[in-house]
Amino acid sequence: MTKHKIIYDTDPGIDDAIALVFQARHPQIELVGITSVFGNADIDTTTANALYLASRFAPGVPVVRGAAAPLRHPPPAPIPHIHGKDGLGEISRTGHVSQQEDGRAAHRFIVEMVRANPGEITLLAVGPLTNLALALREDPDIARLVREVVVMGGAFGVGGELGNATPAAEANMHGDPDAADIVFGAAWKVSIVGLDVTHETVMTTAFLAALRDSAGDAGRFVWDVSRFYERFHADDGMSRGIYAHDYSAAAFVVARELYTTRSGPVRVLTDGIAAGLTVQKPASMRAPAPDWDTRPPCDACIGVDAAAVLDLFTRTLRG
Repeated sequence: MTKHKIIYDTDPGIDDAIALVFQARHPQIELVGITSVFGNADIDTTTANALYLASRFAPGVPVVRGAAAPLRHPPPAPIPHIHGKDGLGEISRTGHVSQQEDGRAAHRFIVEMVRANPGEITLLAVGPLTNLALALREDPDIARLVREVVVMGGAFGVGGELGNATPAAEANMHGDPDAADIVFGAAWKVSIVGLDVTHETVMTTAFLAALRDSAGDAGRFVWDVSRFYERFHADDGMSRGIYAHDYSAAAFVVARELYTTRSGPVRVLTDGIAAGLTVQKPASMRAPAPDWDTRPPCDACIGVDAAAVLDLFTRTLRG
């Protein structure tokens, strides 16, 4: 059985935590590192959450502190109404935080791990892409040594999906649009799992309750951590559960056959009221577009078998 060696670049975050539990339980995934980044909370909070999650679900996996701010902008304002003041839905935390921070910076850790494991590392990035952009800045040649970059972020207008941080931009792209444009333009394989498919993949209240009752400690944790998130979704007009944002990107790594993708270079607007907007030039489009045509293609998800993606989560947690 092929193992996917993953560095999980994350800003935990409730949905980040749910995706980490899946990775820790899936037999085809080997977590080789967790790198924190600002985003759903400040860097101190996201790093503390990563240490807690690793201690509870992935003991021994290095946790490495990452970027505290975007490449050229101040860090975004906190969003405690979405993820709680502690970033993890203000749950009662159980167990001892045994994990210690790795002393390296996240981008340096990425460079060193990729260099030590050429062709083997998948970078699964579910927050702003600052750590990946910094790694490329330090060592551009790692792009040819990475197995794949899988990003949760963006929206390409499929089914009318546009943004969730602004009318134009998904939150991770909006968090550091310069970094996203750099990452999507690098010479490595990139797959993008955006709102076009994550908004089709909903963990309903009944789905989450069934996990709580059948998937042991992992299922109970997913239920507990999702309570705050579900209340946010309800306040935001969705009364049927939570979107499976970051989990969808993790599922893509091991079950890409459940997704339909479209190939073509992707640009990210870096300034103005639409900063963070993701725009793909599909490979089928023959008209010249110089700002896209010199860049490598990315695979953007435009369709999903949502039922099968959710079934994969259930089977993995029940183990």
